[in-house]
Amino acid sequence: MQAAPKEHWGQTMARGLKNGNFVIESRLAAAARGDDRAYYELGIIYSTGASGVGVDLIEAHKWFNLAAVAGNVAAQHCRAEIAEDMTARQISVAQRAARDWLGMTQRRAA
Repeated sequence: MQAAPKEHWGQTMARGLKNGNFVIESRLAAAARGDDRAYYELGIIYSTGASGVGVDLIEAHKWFNLAAVAGNVAAQHCRAEIAEDMTARQISVAQRAARDWLGMTQRRAA
């Protein structure tokens, strides 16, 4: 019996990125429906660099902010924690991005 061929590093990376993109796309789809758990999970992804994305505190703050406004207590704590590592300008950009997201999803729902 012949052993299965070993997978190349590039194939492993490509599969990992594909899986990471699927996770992000599925969470974005849920977030577009107003799922506050998806907001929180996106905040975790962007604050930790999980699923193949780089750490992006502005994006993380945006998602934690949306989850926090929806009443997610864990998101409130995460938002406060990452805000300590952000400038006032970065926080302002993140807050504007959260408002824009809400405006966009509300227009789509109408």
